[in-house]
Amino acid sequence: MGKIGHPREVKLFASVIFHRDADLEAALRLLSDTMGPIEEKTSPAPFTHTTYYDREMGKGLMRLFILFSPLVDREILPDIKIFTNATEDLFVDEGGRTVNIDSGYIALEHVILATTKGYAHRVYVGKGIHADLTLMFNSGSYRALEWTYPDYAEEQTIALFNRWRELCRKALRTRGRTDPNV
Repeated sequence: MGKIGHPREVKLFASVIFHRDADLEAALRLLSDTMGPIEEKTSPAPFTHTTYYDREMGKGLMRLFILFSPLVDREILPDIKIFTNATEDLFVDEGGRTVNIDSGYIALEHVILATTKGYAHRVYVGKGIHADLTLMFNSGSYRALEWTYPDYAEEQTIALFNRWRELCRKALRTRGRTDPNV
């Protein structure tokens, strides 16, 4: 029988899709107030992977990824998703959101997105929230899975998450929470 243990901490991240820079800046302040200081963020880039958000948010959307610096317990995921959904509700114009926030965490073994939608590969973690196994670490890199969103499966996104995994690994090592060979 295995012993019950506490899993290693993780780093939170968010993907923010937006239309207006002012909304982005306000959203970033709210996110960092709750999720912790921003360790890194990508430059905003055109979000052209899907037209799913166009009807609600308009065309010409931009997106950036954000990594938050503190290590946190994985159990915080449902609360973070509830918070990011509430934050989106603060940015509504003429009935539609102007900011979309996808939150999740980076662990040494995988990248998890939080979602309100269940599916076969999404494990219910409480409070109406599911954990979507988005990327899995194998043979020295995160790898996309058959259900991974195409934008998360892109080489540049995987490279970003591999780099952020290294930041997570270093933070865990500083805390003495990882095998130095991991």
